[in-house]
Amino acid sequence: MDRREALRSLLASYPGGRVVPEHAFKKFLRTSGLPAPLGIYLPVGAPFPDFSQLSYPLVAKVFSSKIRSKSDVGGIRLGLKDAAAAAAAVYDLMGIEQAEGVIIEEQAPPGIEVIVGGIVDPQFGPVIMFGLGGIFVELFHDVAFALAPLDRDDALRLMERVMGYRLLTGFRGAPPCDLGSLADILVTVSELMATGLLEEIDLNPVAVYPHGAMILDAKMFVASPAPRTASR
Repeated sequence: MDRREALRSLLASYPGGRVVPEHAFKKFLRTSGLPAPLGIYLPVGAPFPDFSQLSYPLVAKVFSSKIRSKSDVGGIRLGLKDAAAAAAAVYDLMGIEQAEGVIIEEQAPPGIEVIVGGIVDPQFGPVIMFGLGGIFVELFHDVAFALAPLDRDDALRLMERVMGYRLLTGFRGAPPCDLGSLADILVTVSELMATGLLEEIDLNPVAVYPHGAMILDAKMFVASPAPRTASR
């Protein structure tokens, strides 16, 4: 199944929705060969799951199609070291207004945080964004853009255009990051945006390590259907 058909299959599971749930999008990314944490999705009102299939520590995050920023509503709990802590976090997050469920995932180690995004520009069509991630994207606005789709060389050149690139290549004696893994993420996001089926992808943050990377937060917004013209 090619990238477009695989995406169509995912979107068919959420007919009429504008937002694909994070847990479903991450599962799709893992199936596509990209690194995303293993996790469980627990809808509001569902019985508590068996956490033994996951490795501690865990992170719990509120899910809602109406909440844009989890951190703004206190919707993240980190460093959950056992089942009791995970259950307490789930119970707490279920009480957040507009919560639709909770995602429980294996907590990834800290790394250099970047953002990988895709939007549809009214003039240029699908565009890929790259820059420093987490809070730094709002603080420094250190981002660069390129037209989709990208190949691996395009992705590497896009990274070089941000000032924070030096952090990825071993700044002040730190080990260089795995730019190849990051390029794979950029290429895949660009291919998804080039299908014309999506309005936006937001992977922020993506933690990058000397070996590998991990997509910590992922959002996907479905393109609005084109308006039908009335026939005469």
